Amino acid sequence: MPELVFFSGTMDCGKSTLALQIGHNRSARGLQGVIFTRDDRAGEGKLSSRLGLVTEAVEAAVGMDLHAYLVDQMSRGGKVDYVIVDEAQFLAPEQIDQLARVVDDLGLDVFAFGITTDFRTKLFPGSQRLIELADRIETLQVEAMCWCGARATHNARTVDGVMVVEGEQVVVGDVNRTAEEVGYEVLCRRHHRRHMTSASAHASAISPDVLPVNSA
Repeated sequence: MPELVFFSGTMDCGKSTLALQIGHNRSARGLQGVIFTRDDRAGEGKLSSRLGLVTEAVEAAVGMDLHAYLVDQMSRGGKVDYVIVDEAQFLAPEQIDQLARVVDDLGLDVFAFGITTDFRTKLFPGSQRLIELADRIETLQVEAMCWCGARATHNARTVDGVMVVEGEQVVVGDVNRTAEEVGYEVLCRRHHRRHMTSASAHASAISPDVLPVNSA
């Protein structure tokens, strides 16, 4: 039976790499799929992994009907055996509903990959709808790590190296941005609650609690 599967995890845990691997395995067996993505770090219409792998994809623009797109492709003679959706957290809830229709009406497996919560620890609307509708939810087994060595469970946004907890829900960035840019970092819950990023932890480590006093 075809399924809507949601692969979830924090940033930097290999979601896009797994999406590319699933596509590769199926194409090697002669199957053809459609890959949707939204706001990938490599640019519009790209699915990229931090390992350096990149493939072409269809940009799932705001307001785009994903079900109608696939029906049009198939009615024109295009072969579609499965669907991959990366950055699924950025999709609107109605687009997740369309993916469920793809499974139920077109009989296609849909593999969706995304982050569950944003930098404020709030559910992305797309991810919330996937949790509500998915036939199966898989948490990726490759664990991202906080700077302290603990398992990372939360995504933090930084501006000029400082963690922020207010702002627009979607601002495209990456874990590899410089401190002067909008970036992201994965943290354990304890350090996310304390707003303690690797940069602030390093600053605390090199700043002594008591400054030396020159007795001369």
